[in-house]
Amino acid sequence: MAGKLKKYILTTLKFGVTAVALYFVFRKINFSEILALYRTADIMYLIAALLLFAGSKVLSSLRLNLLFHRIGIPLSSATNMKLYLIGMFYNLFLPGGIGGDGYKIYLLNRHFDVKARKILGAVFMDRVAGIVMLWVVALCFLYFVDPHIPYRFLIFIAIPLLFAGLYLGMRWLFRDYLSVYLPISIYSIGVQLMQVLCAFCILMAFHHHEQNFSYLFLFLISSIVTIIPITVGGAGMREITFLYGAQFLGVDTHLSVALSLMFYFITVIVSFFGIYFVIKPLKFEKQPLNL
Repeated sequence: MAGKLKKYILTTLKFGVTAVALYFVFRKINFSEILALYRTADIMYLIAALLLFAGSKVLSSLRLNLLFHRIGIPLSSATNMKLYLIGMFYNLFLPGGIGGDGYKIYLLNRHFDVKARKILGAVFMDRVAGIVMLWVVALCFLYFVDPHIPYRFLIFIAIPLLFAGLYLGMRWLFRDYLSVYLPISIYSIGVQLMQVLCAFCILMAFHHHEQNFSYLFLFLISSIVTIIPITVGGAGMREITFLYGAQFLGVDTHLSVALSLMFYFITVIVSFFGIYFVIKPLKFEKQPLNL
């Protein structure tokens, strides 16, 4: 009973923080200007953005499946993609309770003779690899945002350190995954670049062609901020990041918030497809282990 009460409280707090954050953002902007951007948006670019985001999630699921195979879970790529969509649905539409990652761990632990601790380790390693490469891509974009950034040369030191940090962390703490260090790094960079291209297509849909590196850098920083799960699907926190980041970089705040909201809508659309596999029992198809 106490556990359920705690989940309800945490869920209520998430919705509360999301509502307050969005209310704060909408008080600072003229929402009619954002609606004007949406009314004149190029639908073909928005479709391209949707497909790129969906593609980034396919790459994410392939990265995770590499880690699952390393611990003896022979999931087929198709089954893992379905499981990934279930996780996205749970995270976005059912933010309380067990959560997307927890539900994946529960299902895999039921269907395979692998300890939950090892499955948790694979999911954790997947997240860490994604976050490290998100920082790598963000630093690359920072280099082009402002040529007058103090100590700009340090970016060329920080990026190799991030790669080395990921490698050493796997070597010391997650040796099971060391053999797939290179492919998961490549997958992770691919994921981030596809999402950057998604954001770029949204900008093109809004007929914007200036200071794109600044907007895309803000997009990457907002992705880092939303890793902290204090709102529903990152809504609110992403918009606040864009709002203040746009003011700091001297770019259009309305375009920034419009980009942020459109990316969230695209996330909702893709995540909603997971409901099909929530309703219909998932069949765990296997394939030979990729070792």
